[in-house]
Amino acid sequence: MWNDVSELFVPDGSLLDAYVFDTTIAEWQAFVDLVRLQGWWFEYLEENHPRSLPDHVEVVLERRPEMGILLQVRPVPEVLVNVHFFTVEEIEVDFSPEELQGQERLDVVCGFLGAVGRRLGKPMVLTPENGPRHPLIGYDVAADRVVRIAS
Repeated sequence: MWNDVSELFVPDGSLLDAYVFDTTIAEWQAFVDLVRLQGWWFEYLEENHPRSLPDHVEVVLERRPEMGILLQVRPVPEVLVNVHFFTVEEIEVDFSPEELQGQERLDVVCGFLGAVGRRLGKPMVLTPENGPRHPLIGYDVAADRVVRIAS
């Protein structure tokens, strides 16, 4: 419920990051396939130029040391998720807190975290920017729902 977590989403000029830890190329592939299967709008960029998203995520991960790569996803038109391909071992995305105000947008974020977590069978946590050790909310695999983690 928005009233229970609204203080975690106060815009302060920084982003909110979401992570899935200890990932493999196969899990990255499952993540990218999920984006396609969900029918979410997306745009794949190499050096800020739109390109066709390769079918095999290995191609993207191989290119990442050479160039800036970004996958932008919109689960709904008002919410942008930036997917970064920093490392094979970690899926990292970011959100703008300004876009996540109110119950309806919280539902979008929880839906995204839950869809990814279910697909991979792993927790996905939302944190302050660059704060992977300080989760705010996250998908709990055992409970099959997003829960508040921050005290």
